Amino acid sequence: MTSDMPTDQGGRWSIPAHSEPTADSPLEESTPRRRVKVTLLGDFELRIDGRQVAPETFGRRDPLRLVKFLALAPSRRVHRDQVVDTLWPDAAFDSVANRLHKAAHFVRKATDCADSVVLSGDTVALFPNSDLEIDAVEFDRLARDVTATGDRSSIERALAIYAGDLLPYDVYEDWAFHHRQRLQLRFRELLRAAGDFERLVAVDPTDEDGHVGIMRVMLRRGDRSGVLRQFDVLRGILEQELGVGPSVEACSLRDLALGPARLSSGLADRADVSPRSAPLATQRVHLCTTTDDVRLAYAVSGSGPPLVKASNWLTHLDYDWDSPVWRHWWQALSSRHTLIRYDERGCGLSDWDVDAESFSLEAWVRDLETVVDALGLERFPLLGISQGGPIAITYADRHPERVSHVIVYGTCARATWANASDERRRELNALGELIKLSWGTDQPGFRQVYDAKFLPDGPLEQWRAFDELQRRSTSPRNAHRLWNAFGTLDCAEAARRLDVPTLIVHSGDDQVWSFDEAEALHSMVSGSHLVKLPSNNHILQAHEPAFAEFIDVIERFLTCAT
Repeated sequence: MTSDMPTDQGGRWSIPAHSEPTADSPLEESTPRRRVKVTLLGDFELRIDGRQVAPETFGRRDPLRLVKFLALAPSRRVHRDQVVDTLWPDAAFDSVANRLHKAAHFVRKATDCADSVVLSGDTVALFPNSDLEIDAVEFDRLARDVTATGDRSSIERALAIYAGDLLPYDVYEDWAFHHRQRLQLRFRELLRAAGDFERLVAVDPTDEDGHVGIMRVMLRRGDRSGVLRQFDVLRGILEQELGVGPSVEACSLRDLALGPARLSSGLADRADVSPRSAPLATQRVHLCTTTDDVRLAYAVSGSGPPLVKASNWLTHLDYDWDSPVWRHWWQALSSRHTLIRYDERGCGLSDWDVDAESFSLEAWVRDLETVVDALGLERFPLLGISQGGPIAITYADRHPERVSHVIVYGTCARATWANASDERRRELNALGELIKLSWGTDQPGFRQVYDAKFLPDGPLEQWRAFDELQRRSTSPRNAHRLWNAFGTLDCAEAARRLDVPTLIVHSGDDQVWSFDEAEALHSMVSGSHLVKLPSNNHILQAHEPAFAEFIDVIERFLTCAT
């Protein structure tokens, strides 16, 4: 397609500046400043000097979307290209400038303010010459104050502002989605800090902290039957939503409520419920939802500076703490960091029933975006293990301002299938069939091939634990889908562009991806560091010296790299 639109030096089309001086120029300093209030929480409302501007006066959808989008932007100013890319990504080149100018015109007309939306140079600004108050921005500021200072008065003021979720009627707007999730998380954390556990559970029924808080209050009041009822509610929700049992803390409160009568008729069933692997004191599990409506489970453990781990093959947030396959990894990394992990779509505690299109690099990168945005993380180191490596590298390439360091272990930048020899392709096809037919079974042929790739040093007990992890992590159908999708992952171009301090760690005799792949990735990422570990295992075991070296080299890299 050809276009007469002007382009920049990179060949990208650009939007010409607006030619109306009244709209593009700041008002004279002598003009009285208006008081503008924008409500985004619970519903949308715009007031100028107390006068409500009814949504229908905007006349069409684009002007309203423009106001809402700009209200959520830092300093209420956005580059023109970002406005167009976000609001009209599929618009034809020859229509985007006119569409932006029309939307701005109708905002000015509806508000009766010539400077309500100002297009000046490369920026688009919302009410730049007015005293602008936005409830979502004020709520976010107060919530940050609470995090920094623990100020109780800020908690009360912030909770009073939160009239509901951000733009609840704009559920299909991707640009509002991550803001909404982040503010929802802040709201839940404020409820937790305020001890308002009833509201916390009403907002998020899977929040076990809230249920435990309610149970503690009931137990202090002597309401033992109430504690048991709340425990039953919690148990049912966790089983239905996450497929796990209550925490050790919840079970302990149940036992205190049962008291001497725990073995009496009608109460034995409650006493027989086993707690899950990781107590609340170890990690907290929550859910967030992606733009394509997939629920992801994420866990936060440890304390200290954040460390985010991209999703990878074979994880289960809860069982990992009980499995000798991964337990030592997460314990070690949580000892010095606030570790954020999540189960990828189709696995662990996240949704298993997902479309085949869900298994792609794009979907996995969006999942990582969803988790870190829901947590409100601004800058953090990113760890990618095995297939998580391409996800971490691609995310860091797209968001270098948010990633302080990239660490990848046991990974490959190039698509396995595309670069495989004929013999290697036959081997991969055979392994894929074994996965589809024998996933999680005790068939010796499957274990000898598959376990020997990931854990060639065994021992047998470790292979059995790996088999149990398979059963709990995902279905045979999803395992086969994941295996095929992982073979197409390719982040070579992103790796060549990557401009973030990067550490590449790899076992010298890895049977899944050879050390040659680590060297190839090292050559792609400018300034990267490569460390070769003395191990045969793709998943490092707790007792081997290579694991201790792995943890040590990560800590030294995070401390020294700039």
